[in-house]
Amino acid sequence: MNTMKAAVFVEPGKIELQQRPIPKPGPTDALLKVTTTTICGTDVHILKGEYPVTPGLIVGHEPVGVIAELGSAVTGYQVGQRVIAGAITPCGQCHSCLDGVSSQCGGKAMGGWQLGNSIDGCQAEYVLIPNAQANLTLVPDGLTDEQVLMCPDIMSTGFGGAESGHIRIGDTVVIFAQGPIGLCATAGAKLMGATRIIAVDGVPERLEVARRLGADITLNFRDCDPVTRIMELTGGKGVDVAIEALGTQQTFESCLRVLRPGGTLSSLGVYSGKLSMPLDAIAAGLGDHHIVTTLCPGGKERMRRLMEVVASGRVDLTAMVTHSFALDDIVEAYALFAAQKDGVLKIAIKP
Repeated sequence: MNTMKAAVFVEPGKIELQQRPIPKPGPTDALLKVTTTTICGTDVHILKGEYPVTPGLIVGHEPVGVIAELGSAVTGYQVGQRVIAGAITPCGQCHSCLDGVSSQCGGKAMGGWQLGNSIDGCQAEYVLIPNAQANLTLVPDGLTDEQVLMCPDIMSTGFGGAESGHIRIGDTVVIFAQGPIGLCATAGAKLMGATRIIAVDGVPERLEVARRLGADITLNFRDCDPVTRIMELTGGKGVDVAIEALGTQQTFESCLRVLRPGGTLSSLGVYSGKLSMPLDAIAAGLGDHHIVTTLCPGGKERMRRLMEVVASGRVDLTAMVTHSFALDDIVEAYALFAAQKDGVLKIAIKP
């Protein structure tokens, strides 16, 4: 068989299943037979035309699979091994990688994000992983696909937001939006040592998951003004770290308004359109606020560390996989995920 099924971006509003040639790995590549993948919120931005990619691109950037073929220069791996690769696939050799910002590989903004962005992605039966030596991580024995499915992107991104916020032991932290990334940021804040974690969302079921992952206080924005309530909870001081995990003007501004002077706003959202900062919310630029953005850290060492966290039992994210679809039904899966119906958090796609 020389062809495979793949989810292809056709035009804004249309992703369809097509037959595509199975890619052939070059010297530094690896070909994975995908066993499980998922749909990301960024994929929905692509579907809606809010994030531009080239028509004809295979989408998806969160692969769990088995090595089907290795390039001639790739060593230390064997065909048949179970692996994951991060959504970010850095080369490991350029200035950005060696300078510690591998997500920006090649010196370009978002340069490390290739799968489903600048090269064909993994919502397919097979995916080509570039720079395989720097990006393949063996899945420990005993861990299921669903246990490690969050590692390539959602877990790495959410944890990255907590890390970029430089959360300290004893900090008060708020996370606005408890979608998959926000939930992982909540879990990451707990691991980083925050002792009062406030989770904000409008879906009770998500707030319940947030409590299981480490939130001490949950606020439903449909029942209260979260900014007012957070300021009350902190005695008017504000929080040490505010994590924005949705990508809207409202949540970004809310983070600013609950941030103490000298605090950090850690932004994880993918924004579309203009983003503004009201003068009063940033003390006219004189409040010593820190605003930091994070693109999902990648590379095999990052993936190894995340899987160690999973294997240790300190975090269990399997409850986030709420639905499962065959690759044949991926158009239906997109419709469900984009509409955010039926309590969906993450969908396991099984080629």
